[in-house]
Amino acid sequence: MDRQLSTQEQRKGNLKRWLWIGGSIIAFAGLIWFSRSLLRTKADHSDFLIAKVEKGDVINTLTASGLVVPAFEREINAPVATEIKQVNLSTGSEVKPGDVILELDQEYTRLEYEKLKDELELRKNNIDKLKLKFDKDLRDLDYRDQIKALQVTERKAEVIDQQRLLEIGGSTQEELERTQLQLSVLELEKKMLANELDYSREVNVNEKKGLELEYKIQEKRLSELRRKLTETKVSSPQNGVITWINEDIGRTVQEGETLVKIADLNRYLIEATISDRNTEKISLGQAVNIRIGRKRLSGEIARISPTVENNTVKFYVKILDEDISILRPNMRAEIYVITQKKEQVYRIKNGVAFNGAANLELFFVEGNRAVKKAVKKGISNADYVEILSSVKLGEQIIISDTEPYRKLDQFILNHE
Repeated sequence: MDRQLSTQEQRKGNLKRWLWIGGSIIAFAGLIWFSRSLLRTKADHSDFLIAKVEKGDVINTLTASGLVVPAFEREINAPVATEIKQVNLSTGSEVKPGDVILELDQEYTRLEYEKLKDELELRKNNIDKLKLKFDKDLRDLDYRDQIKALQVTERKAEVIDQQRLLEIGGSTQEELERTQLQLSVLELEKKMLANELDYSREVNVNEKKGLELEYKIQEKRLSELRRKLTETKVSSPQNGVITWINEDIGRTVQEGETLVKIADLNRYLIEATISDRNTEKISLGQAVNIRIGRKRLSGEIARISPTVENNTVKFYVKILDEDISILRPNMRAEIYVITQKKEQVYRIKNGVAFNGAANLELFFVEGNRAVKKAVKKGISNADYVEILSSVKLGEQIIISDTEPYRKLDQFILNHE
C-alpha cells in the first residue's frame, strides 16, 4: 500500500514548487531587462528627418496620374488616295503657316484633273448646243402660232363674206355653216399652239437651269480637284510643333488618312486618370494641384469622360497658370484633386512616420532626447499632415522611419 504523506512533507513540496516558479519569473524578468538593455538607446541626430510644427493650410486630395497634351491639336489628312513622295520635316519640328511638311505624288491627281477639265469643256459645248436647239424649237412654235393666227383671221373674213352672199342669194346656209366650223377648228388649233408655246417656254427655262446646275456641279468638282492637287504639297496651316508625322516614303495613303498632327504649344491640358471608385468625388470646376518634376501649377477640372475603361475614369485639367514654358507634350504629371481644405491649422511636413492610422505614437525632439508621444492625425496630402492633438508651434517631430526604436519611450540623440 502507498504511504500517506505527512503534513510537514506536503509543506516542503509546496515550498519547492513555489521557489521554482518564483525563480522562473525572476529569470524571465531578467531576460526582458537584459533584452531591453541591448536595444539601441542612442542615435545620431543626422539619421532622422525632423520637421517643425507650423500653422498653415492643409488640403485633402485624391491622387491621379496625368499626361500633358496640347489643348488643340490639328490633324492634316490626305486629300486624295496617293503615295508619299517626300518628307521635309520630322516630329518635333516647329512650323509656321505655309511651311511645306511633306509632298504627295501628284501624277494620278493631275491626270484626273485634266480628264475632268476636258469633260467639263465638252459638257459646256453640249449645253450650248442644247440651248440653241431649245431656242429654235421655241421660235418654230411661235412661228406656227403666228401662221395659225393668220389662218384664223382669214377664216373669219370668209365667214363674213359667206354671210353677205347668203343675204343676196349668192350662197347657201350649208356653205356658211361649213365655213364657221372650219373657223372653230382653226381657233381651237390656235389655242393648242398657244398652250404648247407657253409650256415650252417654261420647260425651256427649267431645262436651261438644270443644264447650268449640272455644269456648276461639275465645275465645283473640278475646283475641288484643283484644290486637292494643290494640297498634295502638305503645308502647315498654323504656328505650332509637329507631334506626329507619317514618314513612310512610298507608302500608299487613302483619302482622309492622317498624315500630320500639329499642336499649338501655347495652351495645354492634363489628361488624367483616376479609379472609378472616386468618380463621385470629382466634378467640373474642381480645383486641382499639378506637379511636374519640381514645377507646381494650379488648375481645374474642365471635362470628365462619361465612360469607364479598365476601372478608371478619364478627366481633363485646364491649367490656370500663365507660365507654362516648361511644358511639352507627353510629359508625366502628378495630379492632386482637392476634396477638402482646412485653413490655418497645426500642420507638419508629411513623412514615413505618418502611416494610414489616425492615432500614432511619434518621437518629439526635446533637447538631446527623442520622447515618444501620442499624436492624432487629421487630413493630409503629399506635403503636409494636420495635427489634431495638443501641439505647440515650433515643436520638432521625427517624420522619418523610427521602427528600430518603437519599443522605447525615449532615446538619446547625439549631435555632431
